[in-house]
Amino acid sequence: MGEALGISGSRGLTGSAMAESALRVLALVTDAFGGHGGMAQYNRDLISSLAACDWIRDVIVLPWAAAKSVEPLPSGVRQLPPVNGRAGFSFAALRSARAHAPIDVVFCGHLFMAPIAALVSKLLGARLWVQVHGVEAWEELSLLHRRSIEMAALVTSVSRYSRRRLLGWVSIDPTRVKVLPNTVDLRFQPGPKPGYLLERHRLHGRKVLITVSRLASSERYKGHERVIRLLPRVLTEQPNTVYLIIGDGDDRSRLEALAAELGVAETVWFAGSVLSEELPDYYRVADAFVMPSTGEGFGIVFLEAMASGIQVIGGDRDGSRDALCDGALGTLVDPENCEELISAIQAALDHSACTGDRSNRFKRHLFTGYLNTLCQFIWDETVSANAAGRRR
Repeated sequence: MGEALGISGSRGLTGSAMAESALRVLALVTDAFGGHGGMAQYNRDLISSLAACDWIRDVIVLPWAAAKSVEPLPSGVRQLPPVNGRAGFSFAALRSARAHAPIDVVFCGHLFMAPIAALVSKLLGARLWVQVHGVEAWEELSLLHRRSIEMAALVTSVSRYSRRRLLGWVSIDPTRVKVLPNTVDLRFQPGPKPGYLLERHRLHGRKVLITVSRLASSERYKGHERVIRLLPRVLTEQPNTVYLIIGDGDDRSRLEALAAELGVAETVWFAGSVLSEELPDYYRVADAFVMPSTGEGFGIVFLEAMASGIQVIGGDRDGSRDALCDGALGTLVDPENCEELISAIQAALDHSACTGDRSNRFKRHLFTGYLNTLCQFIWDETVSANAAGRRR
């Protein structure tokens, strides 16, 4: 992943000088290796890329959430056992910082961890790097959180939208707040509809709409309900359409009841959680991806869908704009405008039927170099601070 993100060695340092100056990073994150969801994927990509840098000695990862299993870790990465609970995590962060000193950079993977991350970085004399994802940054948090973020040498945001919302309530030099968007696994590529999924879900001869996300009652902003409510109208034009929902959560029963109430239970198919190795095929079995969200920080699923070569529809009120490059790579709609949404769905299904185009419209090279530039920034900040400390 380091190569995919354009990571390179440090400027002007080679050999023994590089080894002597290499930095140790303590990453305080919600979850990473062995975790699920877009945030865990983002953390894995970022940490793997950092560890691949010549100027990074190693990355020590302390996760909040327990993982079901942890795959083999990249070279240079050590993940500590997860510690849940605010007090327990705070104590573990302080203990880990002391055990693995010297620490040069403290990476804070979520804003709710900012106070403990700021304390650890201050005690260690380390640079603080804070990550911003989505809704957690859109409204003003406590004074303690604001002061902690303002201590950061670097803040990275997955989208321009989240960056703008953060700068609305945090007094920090905007030049220290950078955009570092999601990337996407190379497994997601265009291809024919896989026969085994056509058989499993009885999809032969069907037009398939797909949404991939958690079905959490706290994340109803993703827009499953909006799509389900429009299905009766979609079916009048495209009677062979199926809405395939990938993901699970505590809101599933409500959505199932809504589909039954609207008479489309036979058209809305809940696949639940799917195997990671099958997820690329689920995108390829679809004709169009739709997620009319109003609260998305970015939406890695948009990238996965675009990389798979299918039509993509997202909302225009949140970080989805960044993922779809302001509509250049997909269709942006007002998620609460039923006419816009249904027109986009019908157009996407018609386009797939007429052209069969499954080219990869997502250009990975757009993201190449982002992380390298930002890492050079934190490198320069850290080396300069260390040099100043030695002079004192």
